[in-house]
This record gives sequence, structure tokens and C-alpha cells, in this order.
Amino acid sequence: MKNLIAVVLAVLAAICIAPANAVEEPTTPLRIGLTPTFPNDQYRALEEWRRYLEQRLKRKVEFIRRDSYIEAMDLLRLQKVDFAWICDYPFVFFKGQIKLLAVPLYHGRPYYQSYLIVPAQDSQTTSIAQLKNRVFAYADPYSNTGYLTPRFELQQLGENPSRFFSKTFFTWGHRKTVEAVAAGLAQGGAVSSHVWDTLAKVKPELTAATRIVSRSPEYGFPPFVARSSISDAEFHAMQLALLAMSEDELGRQLLGGLNLDGFVAGDAHFYDRVDQMIRAYGKP
Repeated sequence: MKNLIAVVLAVLAAICIAPANAVEEPTTPLRIGLTPTFPNDQYRALEEWRRYLEQRLKRKVEFIRRDSYIEAMDLLRLQKVDFAWICDYPFVFFKGQIKLLAVPLYHGRPYYQSYLIVPAQDSQTTSIAQLKNRVFAYADPYSNTGYLTPRFELQQLGENPSRFFSKTFFTWGHRKTVEAVAAGLAQGGAVSSHVWDTLAKVKPELTAATRIVSRSPEYGFPPFVARSSISDAEFHAMQLALLAMSEDELGRQLLGGLNLDGFVAGDAHFYDRVDQMIRAYGKP
């Protein structure tokens, strides 16, 4: 009997002590949604970045690609992903439903622009006003630099964006907009400065077939965000991993592959200009 009691006490002690000493690592991967906020040929850089984050976070990481901004936002709002790299337009449009995690630094600053581009052989066009009754390529209906900016500019000129061009179409990606303009499928288009500048480095023959007509004011760079229900521990772990990338050699190499300089915690005020445009122009 004494032996039985000793065994029972030993088992109870093990049950009581084990949770205090054991540290269970999460078994589910962190899911990160990606949209066409960057050139879509950076698969190698993204895979290396995914492995880097796994090492830093001590947890499996999955990148989930979507071809439109609204699809990525739906994943966030439905809690299907933990984090996402999205455009500044949906960040402002859906504010309150997501949390700002970090903002990339481009040329050392958390800003980018919209480029109005035309085919390289078009040496006459100097403004969007001269593209009346032409074919125009938009990136995505929730893209700031690829949709909201050119339409807002036309509205400020007293034009109706829905009637200004003879035809418009969505390419569903900034790189695809560059390709459409380069091929002459559109006589004009609007794209992210980060995407165009990155393509100028990795695929110069493509951007050489286009010409930048004008550059918009600066906007807050497309941010990294978290789903609203993310735990504080997961939020801060991911934020720290991103902010620390510029502090080690491998992190800097990965940032270089993405044509970025680092990340900062960010501030919602970076996106005040987009907020003002949305208020003036309305919903997509």
C-alpha cells in the first residue's frame, strides 16, 4: 500500500511540476499574406526571407500570395492570416480592423510615390491631362499609386475619371501595368515608384520601354499589418524580427534583395494624405 501511495504522489508531483518547466513551442505556422506591393518575380528573395523569419521567430512561417488587395484584406478580416503586407489605400480604408505593425524604409525613408508612365516612344505627353480619350492601365481598385492617385488627380482637374479615358483595365499588379504600357497595350498607366525602381534594377529592358511622365507627392509606404485579434506576444515578436533586420548582415542582404533599407514601427499619420484623398474622392 505504501508503494502504491508513493507512486501516486510521484505522478501528481510530475503533473504539477511539468507545466512550470516545459516551454511548448507553437505548432501552427505564422501566416503572412502578400499582395502585388512588389514585383512578382522576387520568389527567391521571398523564400530566403521566409526562412530568415523562421530562424528568428523559432516558428514555421508561411507566405500566402493573393493577386488582389481585397483578397488579402479578406484573409485578414476573416482571421485567415496573422500578418500581411498590404497597400496604403486598404490600410486607411479598413482602419480599425487591422493593426499597424511596421513600415518599410525605402531610400532610408518610409515613403513612396506614384509614377505616371507612358510608352518610351511617347515623347510628347507631359501630364495626365494629355491622355484624354486614350487607353489607361490601373493596377488594382484598392491600389493608391495604381488607381486612387491618378483618379484623384483627374478629379482635381475637373474631369470625370470614369469618362476621361476611352478605355481602362486592371492589370492586377504594378509590374503587369509596366508590362502593359511597355507593350503598347495602354497609352498610360500609374505604378508604385518602388516597383518601377526595383524593375529598373532587375529588369532594365522592361522599364526602358516606358517613360516616367510625372511623380506624385509622397505617401506612407505600404505597411505590414496584423489581424486585430493577434496576441501581444506574436505581434511584438514579429515586429522585433522586422525592425532588427537592418542590424545583422543576413538581414541587410535580404532587405537589399527586396530593394528596401529596413523597417520602422511606423505611425498612422504617415497615411494622412491618403486619408484626405479617400475623403475627397470616396470609395473605390
